[in-house]
Amino acid sequence: MSTIGYESWAVDLADVSAIYPFQGWEMPMTIIGVIFWLAWHRIQFVREGQHLEEARKMGEKEKIDKMLERY
Repeated sequence: MSTIGYESWAVDLADVSAIYPFQGWEMPMTIIGVIFWLAWHRIQFVREGQHLEEARKMGEKEKIDKMLERY
């Protein structure tokens, strides 16, 4: 099985361009990576927003307001 198109390495490597796997997939993989990265940040933003909203609703509002007014 060859991922670079060569069945044998008995060739002059000076004539061979790239020898890494999945040649030609650089751009699609980069696009997929950027989409994944942006989606992960969006998911984190939403989850942290929900967590902060829940934290804001915790406690007794009157007691917190009274403590803040002291300062």
